[in-house]
Order: sequence, then C-alpha cells, then structure tokens
Amino acid sequence: MKLERLMTITILLLNRKRVQAQELADQLEVSLRTIYRDLDSLGQAGIPIVSYTGMEGGYEIMDSFRLDRQLLSFDELTALSTALRGLESTKAYDRSNMDLLLGKVGAMVAQAEQGRAGEGDRIHIDFTPWKNSEEDQSRYNLLRQAVNDRKLIRFSYTGRTSEEQEREVEPMALVLKNYSWYLHGYCRLRDDYRIFKLTRIRELQILDGTFIRRAESLAQLNDRWKKPERNEAAEGFTAVLQFKASAAVSVMDHFDEKNIERLPDGRLMVRMTCLSEHWLIRMVLQYMTDVVVIEPASVASKVRQTAMDIARQYGALDKE
Repeated sequence: MKLERLMTITILLLNRKRVQAQELADQLEVSLRTIYRDLDSLGQAGIPIVSYTGMEGGYEIMDSFRLDRQLLSFDELTALSTALRGLESTKAYDRSNMDLLLGKVGAMVAQAEQGRAGEGDRIHIDFTPWKNSEEDQSRYNLLRQAVNDRKLIRFSYTGRTSEEQEREVEPMALVLKNYSWYLHGYCRLRDDYRIFKLTRIRELQILDGTFIRRAESLAQLNDRWKKPERNEAAEGFTAVLQFKASAAVSVMDHFDEKNIERLPDGRLMVRMTCLSEHWLIRMVLQYMTDVVVIEPASVASKVRQTAMDIARQYGALDKE
C-alpha cells in the first residue's frame, strides 16, 4: 500500500505545479503525518521535492526532474494521451485505473513542458455511441465479467432476419467496432464460433458453470469476422442514384466524394457498387422523396412497389 501511495504522490506532483499536504492527505485518505513521512521517503529516494510556506505554499518537484520517457517525444506522449482519453470514453476500463494510467503518461512530461500539455486537448476522440443507456452499460459489465471469469451465459438473441433464438454461449472477447460493442463467443447451439451485437442481446443470464477457454486467439476470431473478399465485378452491381440538392449534406456524410457527381442545377448523382438489393432498397427509403433510383431498373421497380405497399398500409389504418 505504501509503494502505491508513493507512486500516486509522485504522479500528482509531476502533473501539478504545487500541491498542499492536506490535499494529498484528503485524496489518499491518510493522515497529514503519513503524508509528511511519505514526502520524506521520496526525498531520500532521490526525488527532489521542494516545500514552500505561506497561503500559496505546498510541495512541488524541481523543474529539472522528470521520469524517463523511454525515448518518447512530447508529441508522441500527447498522441498517446489523446488515444487513451478516446479509450476512456468507451468505458471499457475502470475509471480509476484509466485516471492512474493517464497520470503516469502525464508524469513523463518534463515540468518545463507542462505549459504545452493543453495542446493535446485540441483533438478529442469520443467513441460514446448515441444510444448509451444504463441498461447497455449494465449488459456490457456483465459480459465483461463473464469473459474474465470464463462463465457460461444464456440469452435471447435477435438475428438478422428478426428471428428470436435462445443461445448458450462461451464468451470469448468483447470488441468495439464502428461505435458498437460485439461479443465473440462459442455458441453451443450452433457448435461454432459466432459474434453477437450487444444491443440485440436480451434476458442475459450468467450461469453457474464455467468453461475451458478455447485456443482461438482474438486475432483469429477477428479474422473469422472479416467478410471474405468478393469479386465485385462478378457478384456486385452498379447503382445510380439521383439526389435533390436539399440532401447534399447527408450525401456527403454517407458517400465517398469520388462517387458523387454534382449537376449544374444542384442535384447530385451517386454511382456505387452494391452487393445486396435488399440493403439498397432500405437505404433509399430512408431518404424518402429526396432520391430517385436511376439504375438498376429492377431496384427502382421494387422501391416503387414498396412505397405503394406502405401507402396501402396507412390507408388501411384510416379505415379502422
């Protein structure tokens, strides 16, 4: 405990210009006498701590002292700190552990460079999903516990075709991809590895039984997840979409600039390769009347038929 306390005091002093003994005592929940003994121990260990009296007095480490950076430059340390704060937003790690790690990184910056430390704040990485409820966080915490403790889990899962199935799974790892959390697991129902999106998991239960972790590494599991390479020329098809000028912002957000052609009247033509008519139809319907499918004609026809089905569905509601 003393060693951890001494490290915490050192990190605090390296990251702050001056710290009062009472503040250290309050933060570490020990007596002032203990803090004084710790500061004396640090001095004997060769860390040059200077004390100042008065209203603005306290303790600080001499400007010339710094921890060994292990050949990391200030810019590299700033990039590392920015990346860690982005990881912090995922809540994948305990907040206190992350704060200590960030403190250690900050402690590698020399006192002379502390004034530049705010430069990293110009870049902020936030992986927090728009949908981030307490229920989602609770589900993640339970699954992380199950992964660490090798506990079997059972849950109800909604598949891609909206079917509900009960699953019993050996949880292997959690992965954050495209702002969503996924679970790698060995499904005993399918007798194979599967990946589950956390937002589709319901009625999660941690079972009493444990399992022997299988030999598949996380890298191998991720390789299984990757879509097999496809010959787009053979399997895909080209779609041409015409958007109104009012949809320009959304088009720029969702399509590559190389696929966008701007017409003189402000409309936008998008040419793209698709692998699924079903996906294209669903995407087009999201734009309502802001888009027209130019090619292929078969998709345009299906979009029209779907729109008519929607109109009939609402017409039936009016008659009720």
